[in-house]
Amino acid sequence: MSKPSYSKGLVGVIAGESAICTVGTGQGLNYRGYNVNDLAEHSTFEEVSHLLLYGHLPNKRQLEQYIRRLANFRQLSTAMRAVLEQLPGSSHPMDIMRTAASVMGSFEPEDENPNNEKQRNNQWECGDRLIAIFGPALLYWYQYHKNGTKIETRTGPNDTVAQNFVKLLLQTDNPDPNMVRAVDVSLILYAEHDFAASTFGAIVTTSTLSDVYSSVCTAIGTLRGPLHGGANEAAYRLISQFKTPDEAEQGLLKLLKEKKIVMGFGHRVYRKGDPRSPIVRDWARKLSEIINTPYAKNLYAVAERMEQVMMREKKMFTNLDFYASIVYHFCHIPTDFFTPVFVIARTSGWVSHIIEQRQDNKLMRPISIYTGPDPAKTPYVPIDKRLERSKL
Repeated sequence: MSKPSYSKGLVGVIAGESAICTVGTGQGLNYRGYNVNDLAEHSTFEEVSHLLLYGHLPNKRQLEQYIRRLANFRQLSTAMRAVLEQLPGSSHPMDIMRTAASVMGSFEPEDENPNNEKQRNNQWECGDRLIAIFGPALLYWYQYHKNGTKIETRTGPNDTVAQNFVKLLLQTDNPDPNMVRAVDVSLILYAEHDFAASTFGAIVTTSTLSDVYSSVCTAIGTLRGPLHGGANEAAYRLISQFKTPDEAEQGLLKLLKEKKIVMGFGHRVYRKGDPRSPIVRDWARKLSEIINTPYAKNLYAVAERMEQVMMREKKMFTNLDFYASIVYHFCHIPTDFFTPVFVIARTSGWVSHIIEQRQDNKLMRPISIYTGPDPAKTPYVPIDKRLERSKL
């Protein structure tokens, strides 16, 4: 019998319907119909989060209320602070994010509705609380273990997620507005991307009728991998290896000759360029000019040369992660915080898909093509007759 065909990595497999996002369908990247370029230019992350979670862009009054709502959720509970203080300072920041979600799920669980599996009474609030708490939790842990400081995580009542994050990170009440806006735009660009690996992971967990927090923990674990969320960290570590554009060109040519993966280039879905990349590239260039130091200008020049070489040699374009890593570095965000910032943004998309999955749920249960021993030729061997064997 011929071996059944399948799609390795589920490439091209349609796993469901969604009204949330279009990716690479000829219409670019759109959130609920709105083009990401327009959102990045004219909106804030709070507007985009509201759009994804609640289905529409807020008006001015709704936006003001939503910003204050998120601000009110930033106060860490005594239990959360105690857990963050007990976690080792050497922990991976993504472990902090996953733990924060678990703590929230334990002390402020989702309100189950036994009469309606399609909707839980406070599923939207759970999403808002996670979006609001992730940055403060990460930075409370960071400042406590780095400086021995127990910081107040609520800043101004009208502060955006980006403002709050930069203020807590840099411990200043007056952060550079350009840095705040750059972070804000990055959150918009990272907020949603259809059935990406982490989102699909959250959907699989949701399909079992699990709670929001469990689904988000699944997503965080998936995002941690270097082929998904960790790609921005890997991209910066690659870029920062090179001291000059010429050195970067020679280094890239060597990597290509050795057939090594070059992080920050290409995309699983996009074939003609990542529509988010030009937006974040402009911000990387703008920040390099604002900072206006030889180091900043050279770092941007190195990244730019790498982009040129990859396009010339492999016809590969940069993805969002490549220049986002430069933007985050210019905003003084530690490299191992790049993916946690991704978490803050993508939580809006994850919870939107969790809510959507519940509306027409079907347990995810694919099948595999078995490639193991033939059961007909594999008789059971009693323990006293089994030979010592090496590991597989």
